[in-house]
Amino acid sequence: MTSVTQSVDVEAPISTVYNQWTQLESFPHFMGGVESITQVDDTHSHWVTEIGGQHREFDTKITEQHPDERIAWTSTDGTTHAGVVTFHRLSESTTRVTAQIDWEPEGVVEKAGSALGFDDRQVKSDLDRFKGFIESRGSETGSWRGDVPAGS
Repeated sequence: MTSVTQSVDVEAPISTVYNQWTQLESFPHFMGGVESITQVDDTHSHWVTEIGGQHREFDTKITEQHPDERIAWTSTDGTTHAGVVTFHRLSESTTRVTAQIDWEPEGVVEKAGSALGFDDRQVKSDLDRFKGFIESRGSETGSWRGDVPAGS
């Protein structure tokens, strides 16, 4: 299992940053390799990715979500993928976003990329692009403020 943890400080209020992160279908705008995400319902989504020539489709479920605090998820099909994103208020106008992602590299290419730290750089780049996305917009594209207790 590979684990990546990266953070970025975003010049936007915590509610704006959190609200944008709940808009999964906007992820292709700032996440490298994410071709599309379809929100199936409040807690389920379908992802299509292509990273390093590896095409993947998988489904995820939000396992815990608390507005302005955290969103945790796990894959629900054959792909081993899980993570949590936390939101930390640094000031009225600055929010730290921390992403921890755990996944199981499959095949020689993914295992080599993981060993060389490509996944760490990818997550950091994605967070930096998220920062640019929300800071350049000045507001979120939408929001979902529902609460999903752990274990639901």
